[in-house]
Amino acid sequence: MPATSMEQLVSLCKRRGFIFQSADIYGGLQGVYDFGPLGVELKNNLKAAWWRAMVYERDDIEGLDASILTHQKVLHYSGHEETFTDPLQDCKKCKNRFRADHVKDGKCPECGSTDLTEPRMFNLMFKTAVGPVEDSGNFAYLRPETAQAIFTQFKNVVDATARKVPFGIAQIGKSFRNEITPRNFIFRVREFEQMELEFFVKPGTDLDWIEKWKEARINWWIEQGLKRENIHVHDVEKEELAHYSKKTYDLEYQFPHGIEELEGIADRTDYDLGNHTRYQKELNISAHVHENKESDSKLALFDDETKKWFVPWVIEPSAGVERGVLAVMTEAYTEEKLPNGEMRTVLKLKKHLAPVKVAVIPLKRNNADIVKLAHEIKTELLKTGIGRVMFEDSGNIGKAYRRHDEIGTPICVTVDFESIEKQPATVTIRNRDTMAQERIKVSDLPAYLKAFFATK
Repeated sequence: MPATSMEQLVSLCKRRGFIFQSADIYGGLQGVYDFGPLGVELKNNLKAAWWRAMVYERDDIEGLDASILTHQKVLHYSGHEETFTDPLQDCKKCKNRFRADHVKDGKCPECGSTDLTEPRMFNLMFKTAVGPVEDSGNFAYLRPETAQAIFTQFKNVVDATARKVPFGIAQIGKSFRNEITPRNFIFRVREFEQMELEFFVKPGTDLDWIEKWKEARINWWIEQGLKRENIHVHDVEKEELAHYSKKTYDLEYQFPHGIEELEGIADRTDYDLGNHTRYQKELNISAHVHENKESDSKLALFDDETKKWFVPWVIEPSAGVERGVLAVMTEAYTEEKLPNGEMRTVLKLKKHLAPVKVAVIPLKRNNADIVKLAHEIKTELLKTGIGRVMFEDSGNIGKAYRRHDEIGTPICVTVDFESIEKQPATVTIRNRDTMAQERIKVSDLPAYLKAFFATK
């Protein structure tokens, strides 16, 4: 079991403003959470790191931000209407509902009763009315994954960018699944964000590419602070594969509640593009006119070498943002004993993920000169582009340090009497992990911090 418990994380998240239960004042909405002032920063930093690694640092990936509302036919031809289901059972005694695969030995997980309904399939997709009149023809789904919009916009992206395989389309966005039993804090929820890449390759090269992406994704998570020994690679057995998958690796992490999936890397073959292509043919929609019948496919590419049209195969690395946040917080949460015998809680996040990069702390908040200089320093540090700089006006330097240890702030800058009484003006900087302090000139501070945050 991991050293960090779920109770410790939940307590920290609520106490320090990372994550709150949605609609908490009304008793909460099960399986839905709101990210607070610090949580939204951490979440955005994780997404930014993924986007930078996928889109900015590579020359073979483009970005997309597609709509959440999804046309019914998209999810019909993708197979979701038929297959995106979980088996559901009700307990007649305690009236709770469970996924059938969570019911062991025919007993209710809540009360132990054996008086259960027979399993029945339950579709996980949220349906919503579109337009002023609600009828069977005017509806759409809230997307259950971000992938399908990438497939349906595939040809538009290719036409706009002139990309050739291998290349990818990346997207970060909300997805919705009507989970029967949301559980384990933000691990399994009904509204969540995905960081998803569809990487298009020539048929026959897919098995090489899935291995490359498996290693790339493991290394990326390590860069976010996860220990390699806590990442487990599960080669999903054939009978457990999703309906679209030829091969899938699950990158599993040692969460507080156990080892579960953090990211999936799937070989989706040409399942999605092929299905949407067949529908285009049914409507007699052609993007090309060519003797080869494959040219009738709106979602095909022309191979200059073979002079034939082909439907690309797809490798899909897909990670949940919330699960990523939970993983990096689990790894970073530390309780350590200080030399004086006191305990401190510190969130040892990687610097690029820290919600607050620098806290500027006036030693005396009732001293106008100290406060003025602290504000001036904050303004100058914001110009460096290192991230969020916070003016910390708690009035107690010890409590301020403990607070910023707990929320993962890498550097605290203290403005004191010496800062305003001597020239050149100096401040004390304190390192979160080592607690070491040093004196530095205010004029040198921007360059010092830019160099500090430029290193991993």
